[in-house]
Amino acid sequence: MLTPARFIDIHVLQSVPFANLNRDDTNSVKTVQYGNTLRTRVSSQSWKRAIRSVFEDRIGQAALRTRRIGERVTRELEQRGWPAELAQRAGGHTAAASGIKFELAKSSGDAKQTVPNKVLTNAMVYVPEAAVAELADLAEQHREELQQAKDIKKPADKSILPVSTVEAVLRSRNGVINLFGRMLAEINDAGVDGAVQVAHALTTHETDVELDYFSAVDDVTAVWNDATGSGHMGHAEFSAGTFYRYATLDLRNLVANIGDDPQAARELTTVFLASFITSLPRPRRTPPPRTPSPTWSTFPSAPTGPSPTQPPSKSPSRPAPRAASPTSPAPSSPPTPRPPTRSWAQPASSPPAGPAWRPRTSPDSASAATPSTT
Repeated sequence: MLTPARFIDIHVLQSVPFANLNRDDTNSVKTVQYGNTLRTRVSSQSWKRAIRSVFEDRIGQAALRTRRIGERVTRELEQRGWPAELAQRAGGHTAAASGIKFELAKSSGDAKQTVPNKVLTNAMVYVPEAAVAELADLAEQHREELQQAKDIKKPADKSILPVSTVEAVLRSRNGVINLFGRMLAEINDAGVDGAVQVAHALTTHETDVELDYFSAVDDVTAVWNDATGSGHMGHAEFSAGTFYRYATLDLRNLVANIGDDPQAARELTTVFLASFITSLPRPRRTPPPRTPSPTWSTFPSAPTGPSPTQPPSKSPSRPAPRAASPTSPAPSSPPTPRPPTRSWAQPASSPPAGPAWRPRTSPDSASAATPSTT
């Protein structure tokens, strides 16, 4: 008798052309020393955010991670027609009732002055997008009390809103949070153990970081021709390569997070696999074009634990150059054999209509879900 698989492992090889997917604090390409070789690296946090963005779009739900939940409620109330001053007070009281320690935002004109009701929680909350409307509804119920309440002017000020109700809203979940998890120790029972673990991506070969020097032409100077030189100069680091990416999905944990609903877990798993394959970090607002589809992917499953990862070879896969002999040119190295091609396919039958996080269909859903293989 076969034991049902608990874990699904995702292994992907993805070639990325000239780009800087993930920068460090000096705007340099992130790298890692592995196997006595310097390789390009993309942090798991960076790629996980890209995965989550694709995932949210596919299931039609979103999760909000922010320190400015009060300001978000203020904006919602203003859109409902509340006066700006009252909406700001309601937002401040909402954040103050979260049970999380907070501070007041500084004035843009004077760093020593704080802005009343502009509350920043010391920890970021991570809630479904729908929670904003729920908090705004709570403010609607207590509108008269808010009209008589004082502004939140210092961290010691108390909210007139019920703390237990606000905390209950901040504990709410959706498919995104059930899959990726949530860390929020400041509120009891708000933490969610994520069902997904994503590894750092790194190239299967040595990295050659390129320094791209660029300049910008001053159009007025170019027309008048009364000066020399460029209007701006700068440089940026880039690299290119084939990345090995890996993630594992704990199916038992996912089913437990969503309340023992195997069908919903199956739907979320299907969307996650497609999102993991087709995602790519966006390092800049206008980055160079990138290749979205991986070259190769596979999904082994295991009943008891994640299968051992297959990290990039400790020896670079790029062949070492051969020294040329004095009398004859060096023979060319044979091409490195490519791994067998495999493709990710949708299930044979579409899942029945069910929970609100069922995947949405769109004209390009087939091409987006099934990557091209070579």
